[in-house]
Amino acid sequence: MMNKGLLIVVSGPSGAGKGSICRQLLNTVSEIKLSVSVTTRNPRSGEVEGENYYFVEKKDFEKLIEKDDLLEYAKVYDNYYGTPRKYVMDHIQQGKDVLLEIDIQGALQIKERYPEGIFVFILPPSMQELKRRIIHRGSETEASLEKRFQSAFEEINYVKKYDYCVVNDHLDQAVERVKAIIKAEKCKVTKDIEEIILKYKEEGLC
Repeated sequence: MMNKGLLIVVSGPSGAGKGSICRQLLNTVSEIKLSVSVTTRNPRSGEVEGENYYFVEKKDFEKLIEKDDLLEYAKVYDNYYGTPRKYVMDHIQQGKDVLLEIDIQGALQIKERYPEGIFVFILPPSMQELKRRIIHRGSETEASLEKRFQSAFEEINYVKKYDYCVVNDHLDQAVERVKAIIKAEKCKVTKDIEEIILKYKEEGLC
């Protein structure tokens, strides 16, 4: 019997470091596959098509919505973001773990549609550090910086809807905490336990 893979959903306020955690996780755990989101926003410096995002026009994104080809989608800061459905579900059925780094709106949509997912909320060590990280990016205007910072205050309230929270005070430690969560989930007693027990009973009768 092939066990289904895990859907690991990681999100949190902008500047919390969820992207850095996911990159290091993918670099150190080869079994995890990254689901690349689709977005209508422009690429940032250094971002690669098909690795960071699939960048599409608004009209093309709306076609994906109409065809129900997205597991979730949301409008964030005047741009659309979405998760291609087929890639995620195919890999999970094949027993592979899939990592999603998405915004909070999208994560909550997925929780409704796929509650078996593992939902991890990344927190900054402090709001002062969060603001410093956003400024350090160098990609924000004063107005957009203030908008993101204020949004972060509101977004932190959603942590109670997640299964786990990880404070990203030191990157390596935060990554290890996420790895520990994944290991624990793989040892969890699930609805498949009856099939596992039956397998052992059958082997005992041989």
